[in-house]
This record gives sequence, C-alpha cells and structure tokens, in this order.
Amino acid sequence: MEAIIPIIIQALSGAAGGGIIGNIVKSAGMTLLPKLLAGAVGGVGGQAALGGIIGPLLGAATTGALDPMTILSQVISGGLGGGVLTALASVVMNAMKK
Repeated sequence: MEAIIPIIIQALSGAAGGGIIGNIVKSAGMTLLPKLLAGAVGGVGGQAALGGIIGPLLGAATTGALDPMTILSQVISGGLGGGVLTALASVVMNAMKK
C-alpha cells in the first residue's frame, strides 16, 4: 500500500496541474476529461523526470518514506509534469485541427 500512495499523489497533482493549465490556455480546445487524463499521466512522468532534482532541493527523504517534504516534492513535480503534458497535448490537438 505504501508503494501506491506516491503514484496516487503524483497523478492527482498532475491532474490538478493539467486542469489549471487547460483553463489558462483557452485555445486548448480540449474538454475536461482529456485535460485531466493528460495531467495525470504527466504527473507521474513529471515525478520521474523532476523528482530527483526537486526532492533534494527540498530536503526530501531518499528512503521512500512519506515525510512532508517528500510529499511536497511529489506534488510540485507532479503538478509541473501534468501542466507541461497538457500544454503539449493542446498544441498537438490544435495542430491536427488545422
């Protein structure tokens, strides 16, 4: 159970980041579900890509413990990854419409 909690945190923060970016970029032309799905996938990928950078900056534990700094690191990197992937998905979808 302890192994799945970080993935849930990353997916939820990625979905939130994707929803925020999708609402900021009104030209995204995507409904809510694709924004949230792209954000959730981007959140997990964002943690994989940025977690090694953001975690040590915040002083997060490297042992996999769920201390507050580790959770904050997952939320930040998941939100960034979700926002970036949602923005990229909107660019691709707009390019395909033209």
